[in-house]
Amino acid sequence: MKIDQDDKMTIFNMCKLKFSLVSLAILVSMISFSQNKTWSLEACVNHAIENNITIQQGENALLTNEQNIIAAKGNFLPSVSGNAGHNIGIGTQRIDVGDRQVIVDRTSHSTSFGIGASQTVFNGFRLMNLYEQSKLNLETSKLELARIKDDVSLNVVNAYLNVLFNKENLETAKAQLEFSKKQLEQVKSLVDAGVQPRANIYDTEATLSSDEQNVTIAENNTTLALLTLSQLLQVPFEGFNVEVITIESPSEALLYDNVTPILNFALENRNEIKIAEKNIENAQLNTEISESGFLPSVSLGYGFNTNAFFSNLDKNEAAFLEQLNNQKGHSINLSVNVPIFSRFQNKTAVARSKIQEANSQLNLEQAKLNLESNIQRAFTDAKAAFKAFQAAKKSLAAQELSFSNSEERFKIGVMTSFDLDQARIRLVNSQASLINAKYDFVFKTKVLDFYMGKSLTN
Repeated sequence: MKIDQDDKMTIFNMCKLKFSLVSLAILVSMISFSQNKTWSLEACVNHAIENNITIQQGENALLTNEQNIIAAKGNFLPSVSGNAGHNIGIGTQRIDVGDRQVIVDRTSHSTSFGIGASQTVFNGFRLMNLYEQSKLNLETSKLELARIKDDVSLNVVNAYLNVLFNKENLETAKAQLEFSKKQLEQVKSLVDAGVQPRANIYDTEATLSSDEQNVTIAENNTTLALLTLSQLLQVPFEGFNVEVITIESPSEALLYDNVTPILNFALENRNEIKIAEKNIENAQLNTEISESGFLPSVSLGYGFNTNAFFSNLDKNEAAFLEQLNNQKGHSINLSVNVPIFSRFQNKTAVARSKIQEANSQLNLEQAKLNLESNIQRAFTDAKAAFKAFQAAKKSLAAQELSFSNSEERFKIGVMTSFDLDQARIRLVNSQASLINAKYDFVFKTKVLDFYMGKSLTN
């Protein structure tokens, strides 16, 4: 069967439309998957590091510093410039014609070409120090970027744990709601059997309403925690959720026995200390750069130039290229500049640089004190958090036993529904305290791991 041209075009368009629809479906499914995927802790940290605006600005600062290094290297090279000019002169001129002078129009053309080079031979080691300073600035920016990444990672871990904390609170609230529903059914049965007064139904219904409100509050808190994390990651909140990590009951094995190893490691490896040390080196270089103002500077220059001139009154000028060749010239100059009096500019520049050196040294000492204070506080907080966790476990065990006894007493009619509800509230508070103590301890141990340079996603 023969297919004409129109049929071929129709088939081609149908295939093209089918391909477009398939591509669109794949794209929509990919977008839907990206919006509804469950984020792990490692994925959250990696995404934050790759997309955080402050980190991107830090990376741009590195690119700027790299360009500054190239510019500082270029200062060692001679500067070369070329020039070309053409001048047209229009006016009048007196000339002798026989025994008299006449005024005639005069037009002249003057063309010049030149090239020059200039090289700094010595300027008190200023160029060398500026080059070293540009490299030092790059190293400092790298350390600053690493510090920002550490801070962002810690913030993400904190926000992630906060989501898990609220999710666990929500599960506890839902469990309490289910318990209250069963409790209401039980009370209604006891009332129908004549064992308890009808007023107990109203008390239990009030407790059920309170538990429903607590579930709503817990859901809102979970939503807000997820919103906070999604905003930190700069991803759409719609469909955003995280992978639930089962956090076992923490043990004392997570604690560090002694704060000294943490302090020693942090003082040697933390980026804020290294940045402060680099700032001292930078201030010292600034002093050397300022002191170069007292030293003489030497520069060497070379120039080449040529020109050609034509006038309508002189018909005997040589040709253009011949004039350029005949009138070329070279110049070499050596310049020595010796500072004698700079109106105290050099003196005050050196004085300011030395003051900055002293301040940089003080900043290092302050950074060490701040780091030590933060680590000591984190260590003490972790110890206290573990004790609070242990106390919360004991309290919960006691409240569970107390509530179990209260249930038995309520069933045989020797306890009112109000007293049972009070026992249940104490149990709920103990459960909430344990959850809070658990996540508080886990995060504080993560802070100590952070100062020890360990991964926060493990």
